[in-house]
Amino acid sequence: MLSPITERTLSRELLDILIRAGLVAVLAVLCFRVFVPFLDLMVWAVILAVTLYPLQVRLRGRRAGKDGLIATLIILVAFVVILVPTYLLGVAVAGSVERATAVFRSGSFQIPPPAESVAAWPLVGQRVFDFWTQASTDLSGLAQEFAPQLKQAGLAVLGTVTGLGTALLVFFLSLIVAGIFMAHGEKGYQSAVQIASRISGPENGRQIADLCTATIRAVAQGVVGIAFIQMLLIGIAFVVMGIPGAGLLALAVLLIGIMQLPATLITVPVIIFVIVTSGISAATIAFSVYVFVAGLADNVLKPLLLGRGVAVPMPVVLIGALGGMVTGGLIGLFIGPVMLAVAYKLFWRWVKDQPEPDLLTEQKHS
Repeated sequence: MLSPITERTLSRELLDILIRAGLVAVLAVLCFRVFVPFLDLMVWAVILAVTLYPLQVRLRGRRAGKDGLIATLIILVAFVVILVPTYLLGVAVAGSVERATAVFRSGSFQIPPPAESVAAWPLVGQRVFDFWTQASTDLSGLAQEFAPQLKQAGLAVLGTVTGLGTALLVFFLSLIVAGIFMAHGEKGYQSAVQIASRISGPENGRQIADLCTATIRAVAQGVVGIAFIQMLLIGIAFVVMGIPGAGLLALAVLLIGIMQLPATLITVPVIIFVIVTSGISAATIAFSVYVFVAGLADNVLKPLLLGRGVAVPMPVVLIGALGGMVTGGLIGLFIGPVMLAVAYKLFWRWVKDQPEPDLLTEQKHS
């Protein structure tokens, strides 16, 4: 039995602990509410800084004390590399939309009638033939018939464009913040090791920090590498087939791949354009099959590239990337594999960190 004085002392200490914990929780909630508007920006900044920092290390060489200047040059080059193609793509798209609108309003736009062979296509041939015929003979009536759907599609496209503009602005701001992080890369790494050591223990801190860094770089390099490969595969086919604006369309494939959107957003409309303008032939069929398969190549390349250089099995990184993208969008593509890789390493360290059988037997006998 505890004396009344001891009980009062313990009660007072417990009350002090609860009050302090409550105040810390309130402070954490308030800090999170203040920080949450900048959460996406800061996460992107960390991802970009971790991804680009090896380039800064290579450029720095023996020039110590020039981290700020080198980071600034890297960010400026990144701005040019992203802004110039984006501007050219935007100008090309705007010009195409303006020309299409002018042609449509002038009444000179005509859709050629379908070939008789279209009706013989299996399952959907007659429906496609009837729809195509109506479009070639009464396009305005068809547009009025599908006016609600066209309005919804237009609003969806407008919302997508607005979202892409906002995302691009956040990305540029993240690049600036990433440059600041890169200018203090060594201190940032030591801080990451200290935080990881405080959370998971001194013996795991450096390993966890290195694992997070390697996972982010592997995913980033895999995403950009896969998008670049798809751009080459699809762009070559566009050039060979003589598609108008083939270079800009290939660039759009690259940007869409980096944003983790399916390349079929570009390839399917191009396939439809080729079939409508050139008809059904061996060349158009071969082009359509090749481009469609190339647009799905990322599903094969992701398992091969995403897990390279990471000290965890490739399926862990792949599942984390796909699951993170489904639940958290593009940021989740990076956060998911990092969380899963860290959890995987800690889990197996916990499984292996157990007493030996001989030691357990001695403890039982004693």
